Amino acid sequence: MQMERTWDGLPISREKPYGATVVVYRRVGDRYLYLVLHRKHEGPDYEGDWAWGPPSGCRLPGEPIVDCARRELWEETGLRLPVADAGCGSEDWAVYMAEAPAGATVTLSPEHDRYLWLPAEEAAARCLPPLVADQIRHVARRVQGPAPA
Repeated sequence: MQMERTWDGLPISREKPYGATVVVYRRVGDRYLYLVLHRKHEGPDYEGDWAWGPPSGCRLPGEPIVDCARRELWEETGLRLPVADAGCGSEDWAVYMAEAPAGATVTLSPEHDRYLWLPAEEAAARCLPPLVADQIRHVARRVQGPAPA
């Protein structure tokens, strides 16, 4: 059964997609770094499923999905960035991508206790379940091209 409220009590859309993820990256010199956030509800040492991931959250009833992505990005990071469809979402969950300036300042929401900017594989390695890691890898291939053999 579809959950009806978020962890902080907000109503969740009963229509698909139920929410959105925004894979945020930035270029620093010739490197690409990806933003991952650590959720604090399981404690600072928790490293299991959903501990780390890109900004994401549930869609409010009647909210256009792209507005959900922008809102979640703003609420969780303080970043206002243009978002683009990442091309790897599903009927249930949308995935967007956004490029942040190299010096972007992240302001965490009360839901998170820390963040990191990491190369794609390091960011993906922190993210469980694998579905979340795959979203980062997909965006990395789109913006950086395929990994060298």
